[in-house]
Amino acid sequence: MAWRLGMRLLGLVSTLVLVRLIAPADFGIIALAASVTQSIDGMLTLGTEEAVIREHTPNRAFYDTAFTLNLLRGLSVTVLVASLAYPAANFFADPRLGPVLLFVACLPVLDGCSNIGIVDFRRDFAFHKEFAIMVLPKLAGIVAAMTTAVLLHSYVAMLAGMGVNRFLRVVMSYVMHPYRPALSLQAWRRLAGYSTWTWLLSLAILIRDRSDSLMLGRLLNTASVGFYSLGAEIAALPTTELIEPLGRAAFSGFAAGRQQQADPGGIFLRLIGSAALLTLPAGVGLSLIASPLVALAFGAGWEQAVPVLRILSLSFTIMVFGHLSLHLLSAHALLGRLTGITLAGAAVRVALLAALIPEFGLTGAAIGAAVAVMLEQTLTVATALQRFKVTAGAMIGQVWRPIAAAAAMAAILAGAGLGWSDDPALLPMVKAIAGGSLVYTIVLLTIWLTVGRPAGAETDMLMLLRRIAHRDR
Repeated sequence: MAWRLGMRLLGLVSTLVLVRLIAPADFGIIALAASVTQSIDGMLTLGTEEAVIREHTPNRAFYDTAFTLNLLRGLSVTVLVASLAYPAANFFADPRLGPVLLFVACLPVLDGCSNIGIVDFRRDFAFHKEFAIMVLPKLAGIVAAMTTAVLLHSYVAMLAGMGVNRFLRVVMSYVMHPYRPALSLQAWRRLAGYSTWTWLLSLAILIRDRSDSLMLGRLLNTASVGFYSLGAEIAALPTTELIEPLGRAAFSGFAAGRQQQADPGGIFLRLIGSAALLTLPAGVGLSLIASPLVALAFGAGWEQAVPVLRILSLSFTIMVFGHLSLHLLSAHALLGRLTGITLAGAAVRVALLAALIPEFGLTGAAIGAAVAVMLEQTLTVATALQRFKVTAGAMIGQVWRPIAAAAAMAAILAGAGLGWSDDPALLPMVKAIAGGSLVYTIVLLTIWLTVGRPAGAETDMLMLLRRIAHRDR
């Protein structure tokens, strides 16, 4: 999480520079190109890394087969994206999209060349090595993007950053791990069962996640895609920077526990509680300060991203529960259920977007996505609780205190005129952040002490702070 937060800060600095050098429509072009590429990429996702993690004792043939399948998948995605580059440009009525897609098409085959040996970092819980592979190339990509933006003032800057990032990541995968893969399909049967369900799940996820940008690009314009993408990216920060790293670590732990036939219910609840403690105030807080944050961070011309950020940051807070539930179900190979839930969520999302975008524009898109997210996350959590015999009351017991504290924070800031305000000034935003943090902490600790200091997220956080204090001494 620390590495991710550090890189996110650098990424935000990069974004602050780019939004002043690149027009919203240029952001939209890149978002559309990424949507097309990731849609095709998702259609061919095989889940080979997860299969290696779940395998009790994978041998060299298993690793080499996983590498070969990744390479074949990357090559297939590259060919498909390249062949669709100019038809997609015609479909979205923007000729700039064709050359952009041709460049982006080269990235999947580059990813397919990565050293499969680095999956051992997740198997062995060596997450500092995994994040080093993500961090250093990301930093180089940010430098490349900012430099190119200063020189060209074009979306080419974002392409340069993407290319440098992906290339260095492949190079580092061989520098940091001694394994040298070879071409082989010897163990394809052992990978086939898991990969089939992973492919279906990935297909459902891409329909769900890419429907927003694709439908906005078709029904409105590329500038709308840029506004929406920016608002959605900021709204997802608590999930992408806190929950996703926790989820990756949890998947490895859940998979190891499955091999040892351990009951994951207790660990699942403690993870839910600890994650909620951090992400709930972050998500609600982003919604409260959306207008001044966009105005001060991104400048004039980005105001249409404000309603997107306000709506999605609230709905994304529930993802703390569904994301960890998804990793638990996936580690126990319950992918059929996840696929059904994701398809249902995708269907609801597409239907709502089709109905709301023509009438309400970006606000309608945000509302449609928010409703679909809450439905899907609720179903995912309910499935995990039922499968692992965890009661809803037990989960509520872990999260009701952060929920109550976040609600109190929102009510007090809104009542004081500091929350959901359109005032773009810096001082009110600083007051909202400081006051909201103070209110949340005081309310949370007061409730926790009042109910007898039960074991839970607060206890875990205090123990972590004590360990850090002792380490500093």
